[in-house]
Amino acid sequence: MIVRDFNEITKNDPDRVVSDAQWSSVRMLLADDNMGFSFHITFLEAGSEHTFHYKNHFESVYCMQGSGEITDLATGTTYPIRPGVMYALDQHDKHTLKAHEELVMACCFNPPVTGTEVHREDGSYAAAEEA
Repeated sequence: MIVRDFNEITKNDPDRVVSDAQWSSVRMLLADDNMGFSFHITFLEAGSEHTFHYKNHFESVYCMQGSGEITDLATGTTYPIRPGVMYALDQHDKHTLKAHEELVMACCFNPPVTGTEVHREDGSYAAAEEA
């Protein structure tokens, strides 16, 4: 059984806290936990806009706090993001996520990330064998 405390990770395990342009992510489960997915709590700054394209990963995201919107860049469709909304990038969907207020999101990645990834120029994470 794996039991981790978010507050303890943020205080005592800086290797599990990853930050990039206007977001930070606390990596609660990673590839080396051998669960088949990784689990993160991610914070996106109010007023920020991010274009991501996870070509090598599937991601599902649940909004716990804040408001924003996600746009599917293939279709142009925009969906509101607020507490209780989940989205899943089941087609490696290229998307833009806008945070109107600070967003606090619970995220799962498959395959799991290792913990050190940052977004490449195209908005993706490298595949595990490239990292």
